[in-house]
Amino acid sequence: MKNEQQSLERIIASVVSALEDKKAQDILVMDVRGRCAFADHFIIASARSDRQLKALAEAVSEAAHRHELSARIEGLDAMEWLLVDLGDLIVHLFLPEVRESFQLEHLWSTPDRMKSAS
Repeated sequence: MKNEQQSLERIIASVVSALEDKKAQDILVMDVRGRCAFADHFIIASARSDRQLKALAEAVSEAAHRHELSARIEGLDAMEWLLVDLGDLIVHLFLPEVRESFQLEHLWSTPDRMKSAS
């Protein structure tokens, strides 16, 4: 269990680093264990354009592959909210106005389980 947690923490750090390298905005890491049946952690970030949104998703996918994880990207048709599914870690990438509209961080948050990545 401890090794799994350490491995997940390394994956999260790698994904956050990849997002920072591509200039993602407002990166947030959320622990949703016990409140979400399909994931343990969310990472939420914003992009300034649909082009940057796609670059962020590709960077997350590359980071996942370095950890021998498959990454499924959803939402490429609409290009305003991309979801990258890494299993126990889900990465939500938004255009700012769409992020504001959905407010996932408020939906899933409790004060002790949310931290800014920056």
